[in-house]
Amino acid sequence: MSAMDPTRADPEALLAAAEREARGKLRIFLGAAPGVGKTYAMLSAARAAKAAGGDVVIGIVETHGRAETEALVAGLELLPRSNIPYRGRLVPEFDVQAALERHPGLLLVDEYAHSNVEGSRHPKRWQDVQELLNAGIDVWTTLNIQHLDSLNDVVQRITGVRVRETVPDMALKKADEIILVDLPSDELIKRLADGKVYVEDTATRAVQSFFKPSNLTALRELALRQVAARVDSDLVARMQGSAIQGPWAAGERLLVCVGPDMAAERVVREAKRLADRMDATWFAVTVERPGHVMATRDRHRLEAGLRLAENLGAEVRSLVASDVPAELLRFAGFENVTQIIIGKARRWSLRAFLRGSLADALVRAATGVAIHVVTADQPEPAARGLPRLPQPGPLAGYLVAPLGVGAATLLGLLLTRFVALPNVSMLYLLAVLMPALLYGVWPAIIASTLSFLSYNFFFIDPVDTFTVARPHELLALLIFLIVAVAISALAGRSREQARLAAQRMRATRRLYEFTRKLSARPDSASVAEAAAVELHAALGSASVILTSEKGELAIAAAWPPEDRLDTASMTAASWAFDHGEPAGAGTGTLPSVPWFFRPLTGAKAGAPIGVVGIERTAGVAALDAESEGILGTLAEQTAAALVRTQLSAEVTQARTAAETERVRNILLASISHDFRTPLASILGAATSLIDYGADIPEAARRDLLLQMRDEAENLDQMVRNLLSMTRLEAGALDLRRDWIDVVEIMNRACSAARRRGATQRFVVTAAPDLPLLRADPSLMDQALGNVVGNAVRYAGPQARIGLSATVIDGQLVIAVTDDGPGIAPDVLPHVFEKFVRAVRPGGDGGDGSGLGLAITKGIVEAHGGTVAARSPAPGQRAGTRIALRLPLEPAAPAETEEIA
Repeated sequence: MSAMDPTRADPEALLAAAEREARGKLRIFLGAAPGVGKTYAMLSAARAAKAAGGDVVIGIVETHGRAETEALVAGLELLPRSNIPYRGRLVPEFDVQAALERHPGLLLVDEYAHSNVEGSRHPKRWQDVQELLNAGIDVWTTLNIQHLDSLNDVVQRITGVRVRETVPDMALKKADEIILVDLPSDELIKRLADGKVYVEDTATRAVQSFFKPSNLTALRELALRQVAARVDSDLVARMQGSAIQGPWAAGERLLVCVGPDMAAERVVREAKRLADRMDATWFAVTVERPGHVMATRDRHRLEAGLRLAENLGAEVRSLVASDVPAELLRFAGFENVTQIIIGKARRWSLRAFLRGSLADALVRAATGVAIHVVTADQPEPAARGLPRLPQPGPLAGYLVAPLGVGAATLLGLLLTRFVALPNVSMLYLLAVLMPALLYGVWPAIIASTLSFLSYNFFFIDPVDTFTVARPHELLALLIFLIVAVAISALAGRSREQARLAAQRMRATRRLYEFTRKLSARPDSASVAEAAAVELHAALGSASVILTSEKGELAIAAAWPPEDRLDTASMTAASWAFDHGEPAGAGTGTLPSVPWFFRPLTGAKAGAPIGVVGIERTAGVAALDAESEGILGTLAEQTAAALVRTQLSAEVTQARTAAETERVRNILLASISHDFRTPLASILGAATSLIDYGADIPEAARRDLLLQMRDEAENLDQMVRNLLSMTRLEAGALDLRRDWIDVVEIMNRACSAARRRGATQRFVVTAAPDLPLLRADPSLMDQALGNVVGNAVRYAGPQARIGLSATVIDGQLVIAVTDDGPGIAPDVLPHVFEKFVRAVRPGGDGGDGSGLGLAITKGIVEAHGGTVAARSPAPGQRAGTRIALRLPLEPAAPAETEEIA
């Protein structure tokens, strides 16, 4: 099916519908003015839903003393309010937590635009409603059209009243259904006169100010337009989601230019209204000139305008270009923008007079794009001083400027005595250029002024006066002043741009160093510590990193070091983690908390892996755009590093689990194979004795019993090896040292091998005056028995196996040497590892578990010794020699025994 197939539903419409299904449904009863009956209509519909069997609960309803409204409240479950302490008294507010715990099917929350008292969970009630919707609770609420943020300034112009409580347009867009509650203007005024809206005195004042017939008519039109636009967008969404064909016209796309002036917010709201009327996508764009330093007041205005645009639903972009009109038109062409909205401030400036305003430049250069120019209501007050110029330089610059001019004057007077200089002004240009390059614009301007006066006083006739006798010299002097000022300004601006470039380079290098530092951190604790230190250094505020441990947030690192946060701060951090949105100071959630928390988003479907917090104490300015950018970048790098450490830990765990599983499988396979042979032998002998015991000769019965004993001892040896390996790996090997005779151990190992059927010839030798060894007797028997058993198993039935003991370099060396085929070179380096078995002359891997030599190595090392294998054996063409080196302790009595 083609992507443009008209019979295919729009994927974005389907995704939007799926997202709506995953949360609660929001119904807004929208009125043009107070008193039209929004709450009454909501309660009437709620009673009908209750009668139909619905779970209906009142979260909060303001009846304002109206008897008919209070009558509708009776019979419906009402949640208790939460008392919030504020300025020495308790203020009852809507209890969000109680609503979440009750979790009704339908919740009534009156006055969508209400501002909560300070200390509440959220500063605005629409944010309370948003949390309820995310929890899957259906909500009905009420709203007047004058509370819509994009219409705030329009309502003020219509009624003369500034509405303080507003709702962002994006909150209204999330409504699943909007019901218009309307009354004719005359009927609403009559309700006011009858006291059904306000008390008598308040109603009289309201009719004289807000509730004028002309005002109410205009507000009704705004409400009707808003609902009509919403109905149209709902219709389009349903048609797209249902794959209904229709004549889709090319949509409008708007671009609003946001600048650092007083008209920024008005331009944004005008663009929002225009976009709503056209049902168009719109962008809010600002363009920054390279090297331009924006005044603090202008930056705050720009940030406020961009935040407003984002709240109203615009897609915000920041561009960088020297030619602002060309960049705006390039962006408009790239994004297929059809209309551009721009403000034109009523502030006169020389630059605008000479070059024209940005609006004029766009109108001249634009082709195929409509330009809307929004003028300011009143002239913008002129800026004090010269805010666009760089900051004044250091005091040394103001001292160097007159000194440089003085030096240029002395040098000029000296040279003119001996050489006829045609133009002494070049010396003064040098005196202007040096302060500009070293100290900035202001010292250079002072040097220009002093140079102008000195040049006139000392070198233009009549000298020693400030009088200019000839007109052409006056013109030359003025040109000199203009050139000097221009050079000083250009040089100072170049110096400022170089300073900004160096500052950006340092920031980039610091970010690079920070990223490299994080990449070298092996675990999440060290990553969090490095991130907290860097955030404190970059932003100058206390910082904290919290990560999730077993479903609970805990402080991973903080700088300055801190091991706990207060309850309110932890609540804000948990909210930011759970919802994936910022919380705390400067946000819409728990703004009274003295910390700003931002989630650290990982790579797993955008799920947060932790929270970063920056302290915002009283009196400290909010983060500006640059600081927010630094915080965002450092937070992203920290999140990436934390994800890397988590993935590394998961990979290590996976490898460990895989290795454990591999060892377990090998062990099970080895046990099942090695235990089967002796068990089968024991089972066969026992069965023969049971079934034919009376008929079997005495000698044969004894052989069967001996066979059963030998196979049982073999099984016992295997079990001992397994238990010993388990104890070795667990570090629980208990050494019970005693003085032992090594010769006796060697003899016992040979006797045990012969008892198990070994046919080889054993030779035991010991050096004279061989000292006793302080070791664990049973463990040494097992270690040496494993080596001898290995030689018996692989050397061949006719081999010679020699056991020797001697003292070399203060260590007791016990060696087991055979003249068998030896160990293959590829197996020799691994003979002391678990489950390694060489191929016997018969072609198989032997009947052992592959643990004997590994256990020997563990026992010898537990005694502080070493073990090594050589093949071929020293002085032989084949064979194997395994030597056990054990440390000797002094004061042991010496005994010597030699057995041939």
